Amino acid sequence: MVDIRGLVAVAFLGSIGMTLVILGSVLYDKWWPFFVVLFYILVPVPTAFAKRHLNSMGDGTGGTEFALFLTLSLIISSFALPIVLSHAAVIAWQSCLLTLCGNVVVYATLLVYFLMIDSDDGFQI
Repeated sequence: MVDIRGLVAVAFLGSIGMTLVILGSVLYDKWWPFFVVLFYILVPVPTAFAKRHLNSMGDGTGGTEFALFLTLSLIISSFALPIVLSHAAVIAWQSCLLTLCGNVVVYATLLVYFLMIDSDDGFQI
């Protein structure tokens, strides 16, 4: 059973992360940093697919490792996108910093959420 306080804390952290990404996009009149939201949607897909399909077929360690590779590639790409945009002078460096801080908060939130869901005894704050 998931503790309601843990779920509220995860929702609060997620909203803070998304607020930082939106602020990074809006404050400097460039919407390019907002494209990291696509990475937030795509990051859990390979791991969820591996957990659902590869574990039911047997060993699946190669497929699981490939799913983790894809997941980490997407995470690194979401950090690289604002850095490359800032280096190319498409966005301001302040926007890059806000987006990177939002990335850290959102990915920490995703990690806590999946640890909370996978734990047997529930997540306690």
